[in-house]
Amino acid sequence: MKEDLKKKAEELEQTLSMQLNIAKKDSEDWIKVGAGALVGGLVAFSVFRLLSGKKNKKTEQVLKVLEREGLLDEDLEKKLTQKQKSGFLGRVGALMLPVLISYGKQQFINQIGKQDTELEDE
Repeated sequence: MKEDLKKKAEELEQTLSMQLNIAKKDSEDWIKVGAGALVGGLVAFSVFRLLSGKKNKKTEQVLKVLEREGLLDEDLEKKLTQKQKSGFLGRVGALMLPVLISYGKQQFINQIGKQDTELEDE
């Protein structure tokens, strides 16, 4: 009885050690993937910050001239320096428009096909 329990204990220890080794190998892969994603994100963020940090020289000159003339106020400065961004819905709409046109065209063709087959059946 004791020998059976010792054998089972040894087998359980061996399977546990094998499972731990497998888990370690799998976690190494996930750590590498996670580190790669993190480094890629940091590089993309830094490049974005570098490129977006540049200001338009013409806009700066216009702001200086308006300030000298006394015509510059907060609203005007905000309008001149604010980036023109289209909203999320505008971008999604621009992407979905061709898809919706194609879908509508296909539905129209299907309806015409159904009407033709109904007329031929009568």
